Amino acid sequence: MAKSFGFFFISLFFTLPLSRASVPASRAQKGVVGTELWCVAKNNADDAALQSALDWACGPGATDCGPIQQGGPCYDPTDIQSTASFAFNDYYLKHGMTDDSCFFDNTAALTSLNPSHDNCKFPSSMLASNGSFSGSSTGAGMVPSEDINGCTGNAQLWFWTLIIAQMFIIITHIISQR
Repeated sequence: MAKSFGFFFISLFFTLPLSRASVPASRAQKGVVGTELWCVAKNNADDAALQSALDWACGPGATDCGPIQQGGPCYDPTDIQSTASFAFNDYYLKHGMTDDSCFFDNTAALTSLNPSHDNCKFPSSMLASNGSFSGSSTGAGMVPSEDINGCTGNAQLWFWTLIIAQMFIIITHIISQR
């Protein structure tokens, strides 16, 4: 039985590095493969604090606030959460996608839930990490299952196929020893 577990760990030792190497670098962010992130206003943030952060983002923060201005696809003067979220996300994407670039005096947080709604499309961190993001776009961020370079999750599929095959070999080996 001890031999079986040794074989299992040796198999994983050789399989795991292959799985990470086969995933495109553009799909890996902070150790998570294929996760799109958006910087949005926190639900419990005070409206006055959100407005202050929004004013900073659209002023000194140099965020592209055109889409949230009157006539823009994300304009909604009655929804400070959504308006601030768009500005926060734009700032986050243009300033390195770090925790600090999605803070806004603790009124913002990262989410993997796409905040896009109606005609208002939020670009995601996946597009920015590929070097494709060059400002606001109403069509960006709508392809979570496919990378910009056309690579799908085939590498991840192969990784799990190898793991399952290794498990099958190990279980067969354990059963045959009994």
